Amino acid sequence: MLSPEIVSQDAVPPPGLYASHFDGLGVRLHDGVGTLRIWSERASSIELVIFDDTDLDWITDTASLEPAGSGIWTVTTPLLQPGARYAIRVDGPHAVGNTFNPQTLLIEPYSKGLVTGGIDDWRSVVLDGTFDWGGVAKPNVPLDRTVLYEGHLKGLTKRHPLVPPALHGTYAGLAHPAMVEHLLTLGVTSVELLPVHAFASEARLVHQGLSNYWGYNTLNFFTPHSPYATEASRREGPEAVLREFKGMVKLLHEAGLEVILDVVYNHTSEEGIGGPRTSLRGIDNRAYYRQQDDGVYIDVTGCGNAVDTSTDAAARLILDSLRYWANDVQIDGFRFDLAATLGRDAAHTFTPEHPLLQAILEDPALADVKKIAEPWDVGMGGWQTGNFGAGWHEWNDRYRDRVRNFWLSDVDYARRAATAPVGIGGFATRLAGSSNTFSPDRGPLASVNFVTAHDGFTLRDLVSYDVKHNVGNGEHNRDGADTNRSFNHGAEGPTDDPGILATRRKAMRNLLGTLLLSAGVPMLTAGDEFARSQRGNNNAYCHDSPLTWLAWEHEDWQKDIQAHVQRLTRLRRENPALRPMRFAHEEMRVPSASVMDWYDTHGETMSIESWTSPANRTLQYLAASTPENEAFNRILLVVHGTEQPTTVTLPRVEGVTRYVSLWSSADETPDNAYVAYAPGEDVPVVGTSMHLFRAE
Repeated sequence: MLSPEIVSQDAVPPPGLYASHFDGLGVRLHDGVGTLRIWSERASSIELVIFDDTDLDWITDTASLEPAGSGIWTVTTPLLQPGARYAIRVDGPHAVGNTFNPQTLLIEPYSKGLVTGGIDDWRSVVLDGTFDWGGVAKPNVPLDRTVLYEGHLKGLTKRHPLVPPALHGTYAGLAHPAMVEHLLTLGVTSVELLPVHAFASEARLVHQGLSNYWGYNTLNFFTPHSPYATEASRREGPEAVLREFKGMVKLLHEAGLEVILDVVYNHTSEEGIGGPRTSLRGIDNRAYYRQQDDGVYIDVTGCGNAVDTSTDAAARLILDSLRYWANDVQIDGFRFDLAATLGRDAAHTFTPEHPLLQAILEDPALADVKKIAEPWDVGMGGWQTGNFGAGWHEWNDRYRDRVRNFWLSDVDYARRAATAPVGIGGFATRLAGSSNTFSPDRGPLASVNFVTAHDGFTLRDLVSYDVKHNVGNGEHNRDGADTNRSFNHGAEGPTDDPGILATRRKAMRNLLGTLLLSAGVPMLTAGDEFARSQRGNNNAYCHDSPLTWLAWEHEDWQKDIQAHVQRLTRLRRENPALRPMRFAHEEMRVPSASVMDWYDTHGETMSIESWTSPANRTLQYLAASTPENEAFNRILLVVHGTEQPTTVTLPRVEGVTRYVSLWSSADETPDNAYVAYAPGEDVPVVGTSMHLFRAE
């Protein structure tokens, strides 16, 4: 039978995720002691267990937590000092949906440090967390100038020849001057790191001799992944691991680079029922995980469980984690994995008004961070691109698919059918900021544009393979997407055919040019700037090997690709017409927008037929800025989407006296001639290419 204190806790429902009883959860050091506060609505007892510093199996002391009302359990004790190794044990009633076991040692959810004694054997560690930021502030890169660079913390530097071997694949390695120089020279502004919260590999992968390399299997929401720290920091302990992480952030900030974290709050490494019981499942399974009345999990993530953010405690846990990383660790923004799961209510239906989503937007502690949603999950009604509301920025899968179609699968189709399946209208909409997906109050910067990401083909593989090659993942090639909208251009995988290789290089330049010249926030995948390959594996999540680590020794043609990326990011910076903050309006002047006019090959205004006909795959896109803080700017972009060459007549536009060539995807190396053309002049355009001009 539950004690009277437990019954009284259930009598008053929590008033929301900002309820004061959720304040101060975890360990707080004060007055020479530590106070531990834990939430569990259904527990009947909670015990703090202290361990020896070196022998994690040796219990040196215990202390009982007392109920404090509203599901809070607390203890104040001198046992909790910096460096203390501890766990909790939780008991509770046997009932449907409960999975209490008073013998199981559990991770305290707000732990800032962790150590392990083996698989699924963890101890929390009390940290002091003191760090001298030396006055270094967040760069706060404006959104219109943001260029995201998505990469894997280990993979970025594991093979970098200029990074000392002791720093390979580490937090310190990412902040090494050689990496900082590469990022700055490339022209990116914000490094978006795949998960760096502490994570674990699934048992099935371990049994196959593989590991969860990407890290989308979170163990704890507050602890940095210690294997990414240097050996010296790992030997010193969790305090040094956190210090190295903060040091990385500080050095990147000093260079003007932002740090964005890919955060996995939608599920945990506890997997489905029968999986590991390491933390939340043992504390209050019924409250933390979505489930039916009979206790069967409602898995909308495809990962075995889904965190139930309709529970105030679960939502507050996530919010507190974000506050910690944004303030104590000075993180600049977050990319929310499977963000639709976070916005599901008690009926498991997505709503953009979900209290957690609104709190993330409105919390003062998160006011200066970028908030990027992966706007889908695998549950019913899970595809929500465009529906997250003002303040959110969303991975735009519609952009990805349309751009791939235009430059790859449409071209493949045209080779076989003598005409492309669609015209250029849909592509132009994506190029101009996806106004059919994002409302006027959100504008083009709501769209995070990408052509590739960590999951799926790399840029090089996208133009080299028609189908995935994932046999090495141990699932008989069943895993990974089957619809890739890719095109191998005549040979599957590696080839010596010079014509195919040249066409592939041009296709990569077209994809990169589209990405970096489109309205919206571009995201470049690490390694695409020099055309890395994963040998056709489009789901390399389980390979911690040279297959996924970036190689830093490149052939001349790869250096040329990188030079194109550098040129494109510079042109994006220099031409505000390419990066409007708002959508223009036909009947009024909108500040910080780009007024867009569209012309056909003859330099005439596009007709309705020209927009919709599959026979027309060519346009000229004139964008003129409406500046608030920058000088007036106007550009002309010529897009030609068939393999047959053509000629365009540059449009005659009031106020334009010449067009200066800035970049062309037809060039193997960026041209520095900057040739000027007159309005009305004919310009030859090679098949499937782009050409950017500044209109003066």
